[in-house]
Amino acid sequence: MKNNINIKNKRAKFEYEFIETYVAGIKLAGTEIKSIRDGKASIAESFCEFQEKELFVINMTIQQYSHATYFNHNPKSSRKLLLNRRELDKLHKEVRNSGLTIIPLRVFINDRGLAKMEIALARGKKLYDKRESIKERDTKRNLSRIKKAFNN
Repeated sequence: MKNNINIKNKRAKFEYEFIETYVAGIKLAGTEIKSIRDGKASIAESFCEFQEKELFVINMTIQQYSHATYFNHNPKSSRKLLLNRRELDKLHKEVRNSGLTIIPLRVFINDRGLAKMEIALARGKKLYDKRESIKERDTKRNLSRIKKAFNN
């Protein structure tokens, strides 16, 4: 089974500084996994939140499956993330005490055909950190242009 589904949150690297990453399973309905396999999902504005002792991803958009009947799913509903109890307790403690946040980085399909989400425990960047990121990106781009011009 060849799967090349890799839905990324491109703003996350710019907005947040990652402390630790985890891979979590996602509890999905039948039409939701079919839409993800079609590549019709977005995690650009989503975040993770604890409700009771369980972790949910909020604002994840999975478009409705085109070939479904009236059994289709709600595109913006919250979806449960599946992690070990130790990992959940550690994340809950960090979020509650340190004021960190949990953000989704990417959604992918593993070798067994299951949908997984890579999440990160993150701290928001300040404005000057974002300026540094932009400056580094521009210098790398200019350096690669100079190397390419020099080689040709």
